[in-house]
Amino acid sequence: MFMTTRANGMLAIVIASFLWGTTGTAANFAPDISSFAIGAFSMGFGGILLCVNARERLAQDLSCIRKTPLSLMLGSLCVVLYPLAFYTSMRWSGVAIGTVVSIASAPLFAAIIERLFCKKTFSLKWLLSFVFGASGIVLLSIGRAEIDALEADEITQQLGIFLGLIAGLTYAGYSFAVKNMISKGMNSRSAMASLFGIAAIILLPSLFITGKNLFTTVENSMVAIYMAVVPMFLGYLLYGFGLRTIDASTATIITLIEPLIASILAVWIIGEEFKPIGWMGMGLVCVCLLIQSVNVKLKNQNTHLRKVS
Repeated sequence: MFMTTRANGMLAIVIASFLWGTTGTAANFAPDISSFAIGAFSMGFGGILLCVNARERLAQDLSCIRKTPLSLMLGSLCVVLYPLAFYTSMRWSGVAIGTVVSIASAPLFAAIIERLFCKKTFSLKWLLSFVFGASGIVLLSIGRAEIDALEADEITQQLGIFLGLIAGLTYAGYSFAVKNMISKGMNSRSAMASLFGIAAIILLPSLFITGKNLFTTVENSMVAIYMAVVPMFLGYLLYGFGLRTIDASTATIITLIEPLIASILAVWIIGEEFKPIGWMGMGLVCVCLLIQSVNVKLKNQNTHLRKVS
């Protein structure tokens, strides 16, 4: 029988992060689709798929869902705001800065939320992982930074950075909401589906304004469907599974490998140039993940020793 352990949860989040890391390369094949439309369609349609997949569990967990209205509504709001803030941040402050601020700030916000609501303290292992991971993301960003200057005024760039922080906060917010719902006895699939299902009701209607190019060509259609089915549906299914055994702050640390995968694919498939400092960043992110892996191994060994004794 397949047992749910911390190691399995970590592996699920690693795979989810890998899938999310493919979105930038996939979107490159449909440049005429606005980032707004891709975000709304992938999160919205992916939410519908999550609901369909978890329909039986949703029915079984209905009473439990009703007992967590605050997590449900705030988590759904975070799911709605995240893609809007994330993609707008990249447009206003630049892809490199927007990605760094959004992704690197999420683990810190997750830890702060857990500290405020669960009284959880920052561990030395978490702080060490965060420093290595966040530093690696910054170097990755520098390694992929484009030579051309960003065509935006200083105020717009600052607003873009602020929206990047909002993206990091909302990402940490819905991760915490899902974790809280799971801790209340809800299945991970129904917890994730309930948040994304409500978000889909809000996001999908926006496509009447932003989604005019989604299905105009075969390439656009394939990209849109891929983004919704693989990174969003499968990715968040795995992410919810991982949250069954891993704290939100740790989960967001592990997802720092997402830009690492995105960078590797950009170099390998798209042919982007990569500076040596970017490879250093990749190494730091790998160290961040290694710290988490060693922690899992040590915990498993300690558990075994306790059982033997």
